[in-house]
Amino acid sequence: MSEKVVGVIGGSGLYEIEGLTDVKNITVETPFGAPSDDYITGTLGGVSMAFLPRHGRGHKLLPSEINYRANIYGMKKLGVDSIISISAVGSMKEAIEPGHIVIVDQFFDRTKSRVSTFFGDGIVGHVEFADPVCPALSDVMYEAAIKAGATVHKGGTYVCIEGPQFSTRAESNIYRSWGVDVIGMTNIPEAKLAREAEICYSTVALSTDYDCWHTEEEDVTVEKILETLRSNVSMAKDIIRNAVSAIAEKRTCKCPGAMQYSTLTDSKAIPDSARENLSIIIGKYL
Repeated sequence: MSEKVVGVIGGSGLYEIEGLTDVKNITVETPFGAPSDDYITGTLGGVSMAFLPRHGRGHKLLPSEINYRANIYGMKKLGVDSIISISAVGSMKEAIEPGHIVIVDQFFDRTKSRVSTFFGDGIVGHVEFADPVCPALSDVMYEAAIKAGATVHKGGTYVCIEGPQFSTRAESNIYRSWGVDVIGMTNIPEAKLAREAEICYSTVALSTDYDCWHTEEEDVTVEKILETLRSNVSMAKDIIRNAVSAIAEKRTCKCPGAMQYSTLTDSKAIPDSARENLSIIIGKYL
């Protein structure tokens, strides 16, 4: 059995992974409340895995209702060291057609009301986030997508909006003028928290539509998204199966040590409650 544990956070349409063996449903308690749902753990190709439906089974949570801190903390508690994030997105570029895959490498945060850090309540920390995804894991995901037969774009900027409404036409055109590649509602603060938890993180973005900027295409509708999503999700599952065995056992990226110099608060001044809550996040540095 592999010592690595790969986490998968499934977005719209991806609520389970076929092929898992030794399957268990695990309820994880965290200092930050309840995760979106129980975690599904098991093995896939000899690799230990933990799966979480981001919106809960049955898609019950709005993007802004997701307890991102609890979701990432729960992954860390289960020993996950790499997270594959599967996310439905709108395309902001002609070349990224509905049905294409984008292995995102940058984010632009347009959210408004989400807690985006484990820090606070008496402890201050700042983590480097210039390159918000793990390059080694993203390389694995790109190769896995090619192997699965996907039309895949390596690199791209994901603008994350609050939602749950889709963009206005004015917003969509402004985002395009900024040069972003895809638009979604869920990968921030997920990526930020994964970095604080020293977990490698990569987004596999499933393009479902052209948002509303494309005047020669129909405006984005839920019906149209769901139609494209069904085929995208099948492809995403193939990508996951291809990727898990290719993820390195020993991580050589910067992610495992991301928090080494992050804490600014004097150790003697950190409240016991904060120290306890963050013990699995930065306890080795305190």
